[in-house]
Amino acid sequence: MHIAIAGNIGSGKTTLTKMLAAHYGWIPKYEPVDFNPYLSDFYEDMSRWSFNLQIYFLNKRFKDVVEISKSDLVVVQDRTIYEDARIFAPNLHDMGLMSSRDFENYSELFDLMMSLVKAPDLMIYLKSSIPNLISQIQKRGREYERSIRIDYLSGLNEKYDNWISTYKGNLLVIDADHIKFGNNPEDFEKITNMIDAQMFGLFPAPEQSK
Repeated sequence: MHIAIAGNIGSGKTTLTKMLAAHYGWIPKYEPVDFNPYLSDFYEDMSRWSFNLQIYFLNKRFKDVVEISKSDLVVVQDRTIYEDARIFAPNLHDMGLMSSRDFENYSELFDLMMSLVKAPDLMIYLKSSIPNLISQIQKRGREYERSIRIDYLSGLNEKYDNWISTYKGNLLVIDADHIKFGNNPEDFEKITNMIDAQMFGLFPAPEQSK
C-alpha cells in the first residue's frame, strides 16, 4: 500500500511522514534532500541548474515508486513524483528558469514513467499559506534555502492548488496553517482520524494493521 504526502516547501511533509510512520508502523520513504548534489547550486542559480535538479528528483522518485509497487508493506512517501512534473518543473518553465526545450524533454520522460506505475492508494495534501511556509523554512534553518524567492514559493502554491483541484485519486487535504500536528497531539489525532476513516472505506480491515 502506498500513502503519499504532498505539499510545498516547508509545509511539514517530512514531519508528518515521520509521525505517521511511528504511529502506524509504516515504512517511511523520505525525499532525497540532504545529499542532493544539485540543490544548493540550484538555489544560487536556478536557470542554470533547474533541468539537472528536476531530472535528479524524477529519477529518484521513479525508483521509489517502482520499489513501493513491489513491496507488500505499507509505505508512506515524503513528496510524490507528480509534484515534480505537475508543479515544480512547470513553475520553473513559467518563470523562465527552464527552457521550453528542456521542459518538453522532461515532460515526455515523465509521461513515459507514469505509463509504467500506478497512483498512490491515498494522497495527503498539506495546504499552507506563504507566511506559514516562510515561517517553517526559517525555523529549520537550512543554509541553501535562505535564497528561496517569494515569487518562486507563490508560483508553487498556485500550481499546487490547481493540481489538487483536478486530482482524481483518493485525497485528504490538511489545513497546515491551523492543524499544527508537529507539536499538538490533538491536531495529529485529527489527521489520524481522517486517515482511518478514509482507509476504512478504501481497504479491507486486516490491511490497516500492516
